[in-house]
Parts: sequence; C-alpha cells; structure tokens
Amino acid sequence: MLLDTFGRQAVDLRVSLTDRCNLRCTYCMPEEGLQWLAKPSLLTDEEIVRLVGIAVRDLGVREVRFTGGEPLLRPGLVGIVAACAELGPRPELSLTTNGIGLARTAAALKQAGLDRVNVSLDTLDEDTFHTLTRRRRHHDVLDGLAAAEAAGLSPVKLNAVLMRGVNDHEAADLLGWCIEHGYELRFIEQMPLDAQHGWDRSQMVTAEEILVLLRARYDLTPEPSAARGAAPAERWLVDGGPARVGVIASVTRPFCRACDRTRLTADGQVRNCLFATDETDLREALRSGAGDEEIGELWRKAMWGKKAGAGIDAPSFHQPDRPMSAIGG
Repeated sequence: MLLDTFGRQAVDLRVSLTDRCNLRCTYCMPEEGLQWLAKPSLLTDEEIVRLVGIAVRDLGVREVRFTGGEPLLRPGLVGIVAACAELGPRPELSLTTNGIGLARTAAALKQAGLDRVNVSLDTLDEDTFHTLTRRRRHHDVLDGLAAAEAAGLSPVKLNAVLMRGVNDHEAADLLGWCIEHGYELRFIEQMPLDAQHGWDRSQMVTAEEILVLLRARYDLTPEPSAARGAAPAERWLVDGGPARVGVIASVTRPFCRACDRTRLTADGQVRNCLFATDETDLREALRSGAGDEEIGELWRKAMWGKKAGAGIDAPSFHQPDRPMSAIGG
C-alpha cells in the first residue's frame, strides 16, 4: 500500500497526460502560454499504462483520474483508457477536462471504459468566458458537457472557480443551470498554483463567501460529514435535495488529514502532495530497466515522506515551482 507516516493511504491516483492546454485561463497561465515539456521527456502511452498497472495491482490504488494540462490533447488517450480498464482489479476511471473536444470523443471514451468526467466551466456568459480563458470556445464546452451526458459519463460534474469582480456574481446562476441540466457543481477556491505566481489571497473568493452567494437563492443543508470520506468537496443538499452542490476549500478549510491522493506528472514524477516542492523520478527508473517491484518501492518511499498538510497558512509556505498545468489536477 501507499502509506505515509500519518497513517493515510493513497488509493486515488491523478495522472497528468500532458502539460499543454488550449485555453489560457488567467488564474493558471499567462496569455502567451508556457514552455511545454519536450516530447522525449513525456511518458509514452505504454509507460503510463505500466505505471498505472503497478499502482493498481501492487500499491492498492482503486481510482485513477486522467488530467493535464488538457488530457483531450493527448493523441493516445482512448487507448490509454482502454488499457487501464483492462487492469485487475479494475480501477474507477475518470477524466478532468476543459470540455473542448469532448463532443467528438465522449462516446469513444465511454466505450473504452471511462466512467465519468469533471468539466471545468467558470461562467455561463460567452464574453466572461473569453475574459477568463482568452479564447472564444464557450460553445465547445457546452457541447462537450451535453455529449458526456449523452454518452453516459455520469454523473457529469462541473468545476468552477470564482474570480472576484469577474464571475463571482454568477454563483447562484451556475448552480441553477447545473440543476436544470442534471450536472453536479463543485466550486473550487482559487489556489496558489498559477504559473505567474501572482496569487493573492485577498482576491480569492472564499468558501464562506460562495455559500453566502448561494444561500441568497437556495436553502443549503449540509450532508453528514461521514458521507464525505476523503472527498475534497464539502457538499450540501439544495432545497432539500436530491440536487447537491460542493465546495472545495483547499485554502480556507484544507482537508489534508483525510487526503488519499498520489500524483504522477506527464514526465513521470511522483508527487505526494499538490503543493509538494520535491518529486520522485519514476521515468528514469522505467527507462533504466527497473522492475515493477523496484518502481513500486520508489513510489512507496515517495508517499511515506508526505507532510501532514500543505501549510498554505504557514510563514514558511513556498508555492511549487511547477504550476497546476504541469502538475495535474
């Protein structure tokens, strides 16, 4: 198992398939984009499947989520999903995406074995979408959401980040729209993982502020804490249910004590925390001929050293050099 010194077991693996993205979200990267990882440094499709196999077969991982950058930009995505769906014991397979390109791939991904998707969408307004992402692709995201629902990639979850003075007034509208379409909405506090290192806590819309905005229109009843488990989102029933809304308060109400995640970057580095400042290189071990047992032991050692928490409020906190697009969500 992937245990740490605080008794936590990592059973949820986040696999970044690329650091590239076809949006330029203001809270993630600069308008000109970033210097992408060189292709030879990226794990091959076969290397990804092998590492996922080690995690599932030997290390107790039960859930695998493919992320990016934008994972739909990975040419071999469908094949990777299909190969991972053949692993035993079969892991739950999901995908976090901006939704662009999902309209043409949702059916194939479902057939390959993908169970569900999380789609990022911060606004219902086309112009605000352009302001936030610097691209006019709003309609593509909406089409992708509809295609995911039609393909049976359910429950379709929608992730939204609110930016003060930009889209924070849309909180209740986003929830109403998701209820109307049968999507599950998750609001995420903006985290210090931008490439520009320009994150400003005073400009972040907090979980408490989000709940105030929602309660202006809806009655929210907290789900029992036992129902949350290791899930990052605190969830509320909306007007008595069955609709629900979640808030992921990584900054103001961190959930490190129950964290069950391990992360693999697109270039084969294990990260034991989203905010970790060090990594363990599995790519070099793979390409040097290491066996599965040796790789598994490297992975175990990486997780054993996981800190108690991310420490965002600590004076010593240092934002990771890698941005979210390179780490994987």
